[in-house]
Amino acid sequence: MTKLSVNINKIATLRNARGGNNPDVVRVAKDAERFGAQGITVHPRPDERHIRYDDVMQLKDTVTTEFNIEGYPDKRYMELIRLAKPAQATLVPDPPEAITSNTGWDTISHRDMLTDIIAELHEYGVRTSIFINPETKYFEPAKFTGTDRVELYTEPYASLFPSDPENAVKPYVEVSVLARELGLGLNAGHDLDLHNLAFLKQNIPWMGEVSIGHALICDALYYGLENTIQMYRRQLEL
Repeated sequence: MTKLSVNINKIATLRNARGGNNPDVVRVAKDAERFGAQGITVHPRPDERHIRYDDVMQLKDTVTTEFNIEGYPDKRYMELIRLAKPAQATLVPDPPEAITSNTGWDTISHRDMLTDIIAELHEYGVRTSIFINPETKYFEPAKFTGTDRVELYTEPYASLFPSDPENAVKPYVEVSVLARELGLGLNAGHDLDLHNLAFLKQNIPWMGEVSIGHALICDALYYGLENTIQMYRRQLEL
């Protein structure tokens, strides 16, 4: 079964636009779980433009499914993971000013750095995942870092899917087979939505988790959050 982790960054963005606490990020996380989310994902950035560090500390005591904290592994992120002890830390190579994640790690040139970071995260008892591009050359070095999982960066898949779904998914199937052979757990995320999610799952049925935020929150404006989460769950069950 592929789990659905709901990224609630956009909820925090909406709250921050007016100040105050509406919508309430913690309440939305609890409701999302009640509506069927099997995990909650956040990506706190240094400027706190959406999820704030205080949010993370509140969520760590609230989330009852799998809490996943994404981020660039600087000192502040590592301290946050040490204190929050989420189920999973997902490492992304974003610079602080990035609007959103737009590439995976070069696990060849950053192998030693990632190895040290992952060892520290394991000392905290936290499962690790590395955000990675669908290129085979990065997967064996990823294995050598000691990471538990890799998360496929799926924006290229989502971009090509409307015009050529078979070629869009092909490199992802190739690297997913390799990941399974290497004993790496497999996650996926970025630009997945109600149109392309089922096809990805059908071609890579052994994915452990997908993390979806922007599209899911946008769909919730039309369908409601409870219904939308159930719609995404059904896509993973087709």
